[in-house]
Amino acid sequence: MNTGWRLYEEAKTRIPGGTQLLSKRPEMWAPQSWPCYYSSAKGCEVWDLDRKHYYDFSIMGVGANVLGYAFDPVDAAAKDAIDKSGMCTLNAPEEVELARELIDLHPWADMVRYSKTGGEAMAIAVRIARAAAKKDIVLVCGYHGWTDWYLAANLVKGDPLAQVHLKGLEPAGVPQGLAGSNRIFRYNDFAEFEALIREYEGQIAAVVMEPIRNDDPEDGFLRKIRDVTQRRGIALIFDEVSAGFRLCAGGSHLRLGVTPDIAVFAKAMTNGYPLSAVIGKGEVMSAAQDSFISSTYWTERVALAATLAAVRYFRENRVAETLVSTGRTVKALWRKNADQNHLHIHIGGIDPMCHFAIDDVDPLAVKTYFTQEMLKLGFLAGTGFYASIAHTEKKIKAYDEACGVVFQKIANLMRENRDILSCLDGDICHSGFERLN
Repeated sequence: MNTGWRLYEEAKTRIPGGTQLLSKRPEMWAPQSWPCYYSSAKGCEVWDLDRKHYYDFSIMGVGANVLGYAFDPVDAAAKDAIDKSGMCTLNAPEEVELARELIDLHPWADMVRYSKTGGEAMAIAVRIARAAAKKDIVLVCGYHGWTDWYLAANLVKGDPLAQVHLKGLEPAGVPQGLAGSNRIFRYNDFAEFEALIREYEGQIAAVVMEPIRNDDPEDGFLRKIRDVTQRRGIALIFDEVSAGFRLCAGGSHLRLGVTPDIAVFAKAMTNGYPLSAVIGKGEVMSAAQDSFISSTYWTERVALAATLAAVRYFRENRVAETLVSTGRTVKALWRKNADQNHLHIHIGGIDPMCHFAIDDVDPLAVKTYFTQEMLKLGFLAGTGFYASIAHTEKKIKAYDEACGVVFQKIANLMRENRDILSCLDGDICHSGFERLN
C-alpha cells in the first residue's frame, strides 16, 4: 500500500465518500492500484506522494486542464492577482473584462453572471430561466451536476438519469416536492422531446441540454429543438461545461450553428481555476435581478484573472485545433493497436474528449485491467482520454507504445479464454455512484 492509499484509507473515515468528486475516487479507476493523491503536476506529468512519476493520459484534471497543469501564462495572472489582493470590498475589474471577452466570442449574448463551479452555474441558469418564464418545469437532456433541480429527476419511478449519465444517483435529501419538476429526454430522440412538449404544454420554463457530448446531432436535432423553443417562447439553455472551449474558442454550439438563450461554461475555460460563467440574452438574464442570486466568493479576483488569461491564450493560439488533432491521433492509435491484436474496438466521443471499449469483454473489467497495466508502465490512463496541448508528439508516441503492450496482453487473455477479472490486482472499478463502506 503506497502513501496515497494509506492517506485515502484515513480520508474515508473523515470525508464522506472519501473525496470531493466522484470522478476522483480511486474506485472509479483501479481500486488498490490508483495513486489517489498528487504532490505536484506540470504539463501532463504528475508525481504522487511517493514522488513516483506518471504521464496523465486520462482526464487531465477532470477535463479542466486543456493547457496542461501549472501553465505559466495563466498561473502568472493568478499570482499577480494574489499580490493585488484576491478579495476586496470593491469589485475586481476583471469581472467586466472577462464579460467583454465572453460576449465578443458569443455575439448573440448580452450579459454574464459568474459562480465557482459548473453545477452551481447550471443551478443559477435554471433559476434565471424559471424566474423569467414564471414557470417551473424543465426538460432535460444530458448530465448537469449534483444540485436539487437536476437530481429531482430521480424522485420519480425508475432511474431516469441512468439513461443520460450514471446509474444509481440517489436523490436522498432532495425535497419530494420537486418530483416532476423536470423530465428527461435522450439525445437525438426528437420524438421523445416532442412528446414532452405536448404533455407539458404551457408549463415549461426551459429546455436544458448539452449541445454535444458523445454523438453528433443527427437529422437537424438541435435546430429542430431551437425552432420549437423559439416558437413557444421557451428558454434554451446549453450546458457547455464539458464541451466548451474544446472544439473551438467558446461554446461548441458555435461550431454546430445553433445559438441558445443561455450558455454555461466552466472547466476548460479556466484551465483549472474555480470559476464558471452563465452568459445569455438580455431579456432572459435580466430576470436574475428578480431572484436573490448572490455569493461573496463569486467576486474573488484570482480565478477571474486566471480565466481571462486562459481565454485570451486559447483564442490567440488556436488551442482548439491542437486539441482536436491530438484527440484524432489518440483515436487512430487505439484503432491501430486494436487491429494489430485482432481486437474488436468501439471508439466514440468528440475528438478532444474520446473513449474506447473492446467488444465481447466486460467493459469494467477491461477498464480496470487497462488502467492497472498502464500504471505499471508509468501512465495514468483509462478507457477515456481528454486532450491537452501538453500532450506532445513525443509523449503520445510513448503512450502509443504502452497501449500496444497492454492491448496485446488483453488479446492474449482473450485468446486463452482467461477471465480478465482473475488478472486484476484488486477489485473491479465502479461504474456509477456506489456508497463506500
